[in-house]
Amino acid sequence: MKLHTIPTGFFKLDGGAMHGVVPKSMWNKVNPSDDNNMCTWSMRCLLIEDGNQLILVDTGMGNKQDEKFFGHFQPHGDDSLEGSLQNLGFSTNDITDVFLTHLHFDHCGGAIKKEGDKLLPTFSKARYWSNEKHWNSALKPNAREKASFLKENILPIQESGQLQFIDESTDTERLLKMQIRIVNGHTDEMMLPLIHYKNQTLLYCADLIPSLAHISLPWVMAYDMRPLDTLNEKEKLLHEAAENNWLLYFEHDKSVACCSLQKSERGIRHDQLISVEEL
Repeated sequence: MKLHTIPTGFFKLDGGAMHGVVPKSMWNKVNPSDDNNMCTWSMRCLLIEDGNQLILVDTGMGNKQDEKFFGHFQPHGDDSLEGSLQNLGFSTNDITDVFLTHLHFDHCGGAIKKEGDKLLPTFSKARYWSNEKHWNSALKPNAREKASFLKENILPIQESGQLQFIDESTDTERLLKMQIRIVNGHTDEMMLPLIHYKNQTLLYCADLIPSLAHISLPWVMAYDMRPLDTLNEKEKLLHEAAENNWLLYFEHDKSVACCSLQKSERGIRHDQLISVEEL
């Protein structure tokens, strides 16, 4: 098995929303905002290569939206989903599985492409993996999450016949080379891959811990549906990670891809900053 970082570019989100109750005087030191209070975030996906199987974890936001949409989020940078795959010698047709941690636009937008007036799966030969509870909540979103669940990112997956649901009976270690942890604070049934690799265990944090700074327990996004659940889920997983020497993989930290953890008098904090390519 080999793991590959798949950078898909950067975008901007409101700094206050990303840091919740944490004062700007604190978060602005680690992620300085622009004049509009917007901070830069990565959309860093992950590719699992195992024999003939290529499993892509999340897809970034893609490039099919209109200028008005992109004006809100200001995607930028030289990296793209297709370009990062090509740099590794792969094409979109080589991907066998697309694992979507959840269906917010910055995690699944790249799963669908626009060709003329048609919306088609970017990965024509892949199985797309979600779970039924999260899928249903994305199709009928509450008012708070509605802007993050875009039907053009979701419905074409099902219409293509490529959608697969994960449930308790799914052997994800055999099918997808990972275990899965379910968390509900950010959104219903978000799935976090837990990957065993080169005598290490890597937790793909998705939006439970979007960046290095969010390891600190009070740093919980205002975007989260149930912030106290996020806090409790994060605390539980961080203790398990520290006890078992897991590495954390950050989808949204603009600079840091992975870290190890250490226990301190102030709680669990990051230790070494690394990349999967260094493992």
